Amino acid sequence: MYDVIVVGARCAGSPVAMLLARRGHRVLVVDRATFPSDAVSTHYLHQAGLRKLKEWGLLDEIIDAGTPPQRKMHFAYRGIRLEGFAEPVDGIDAVYCPRRIVLDEILVNAARRAGAEVLEGFTMSDLLFSGDRVTGIRGSQGDGPEREFRAAVVVGADGFNSTVAKKTGAEQYNVRPASGFVYYAYYRGLDWGLHHKTGFNENWFGTWPTNDGLNMLSVISTRRRFKEFRQDVEAGFLTVFDDVDPEMGEQLRDLGRREGSFRAMRYPDNYYRRAHGPGWALIGDAGYHKDPYTGWGISDAFLHGQLLADRLHQGLAGERLMDDALAEYNKVRDEESAGVYEFTTALARLTEPPPFFRATMEAASRSRVWTEKMLGVIGGVVPEYEIYGRDALERLYEDTGVPPEQRIYDPAG
Repeated sequence: MYDVIVVGARCAGSPVAMLLARRGHRVLVVDRATFPSDAVSTHYLHQAGLRKLKEWGLLDEIIDAGTPPQRKMHFAYRGIRLEGFAEPVDGIDAVYCPRRIVLDEILVNAARRAGAEVLEGFTMSDLLFSGDRVTGIRGSQGDGPEREFRAAVVVGADGFNSTVAKKTGAEQYNVRPASGFVYYAYYRGLDWGLHHKTGFNENWFGTWPTNDGLNMLSVISTRRRFKEFRQDVEAGFLTVFDDVDPEMGEQLRDLGRREGSFRAMRYPDNYYRRAHGPGWALIGDAGYHKDPYTGWGISDAFLHGQLLADRLHQGLAGERLMDDALAEYNKVRDEESAGVYEFTTALARLTEPPPFFRATMEAASRSRVWTEKMLGVIGGVVPEYEIYGRDALERLYEDTGVPPEQRIYDPAG
């Protein structure tokens, strides 16, 4: 009998398992994959996510794996440009974009070192119930016989196609249609650094250095172009670069050497799922998914993983009723992620941004101080009220010389 079973051992599941095991709880983690192994991913870790890795004692492992630091962001959105970097927070003065074959193995090994039991190559086929309460899982490891494991709580960290979510009937809410599709690949021969650029024709590209001397290049285009794009992915990929930044498009053609094939990421709609019920909880994309445009998936998995582990510990330690603790986790997760969700779903359309976002980003772009503050908000290390609070907006507009008639204070306006 385990205290907690975690289904999924990647960037959402392993941190939960590690944190609970460090507090003495008996934890089982299962995953159909074996490690190290790759996963479709943005790779990007915001400073807020890196701060969690540092708290957990794992950031140095990411750095020691040869993940290159990035200390300047080149951000552009339909004519708005923000170039710079957020102020260091807790000594974190860079962002990192590790490959998942690096990051996930570090997280799985950390869970093991903490005392969690990890079963790789295990496919969960069903949940066990007692009445309406989840009491465990059923599945098999490789071609082995079916096995059952029981626990006080089962955590679904098994992605947006979560079996745990399906079996518990976890309903979605605040659903917003997905706008685009992603293709990415790894390249050599480029020394571009960190770019996040949206053009005027519903195209975006991002570039960031990753492990092994590679650069990850990624593009997003509107979904209505998907059928045409996939008929000649390389041509479509280059066309996006040409459209958004012709000079970088030319450099890509002349200097870029692709390693490996293109990878597609045709993701589902943006959504929240009810993240708890009798004997179960959801974490990561299983419970909350937004467009990869802002690269917040991994960092949110870390932040919410800490939140869930803290509430699970309270329930397991008898400090409060487990159902109450999990309900609070769901509530706080929704409240703390609302700003990122709004910003992401607004800009991910790759169309003209809402007037409020255009006004504030354009104003911030005129000042190094406000650019750094805006990039800090985007990176999750500067509170939103430091730009979007009424007094902060007044200072932003005053400092950057925005005429009174062009100032917008209401996000809905």
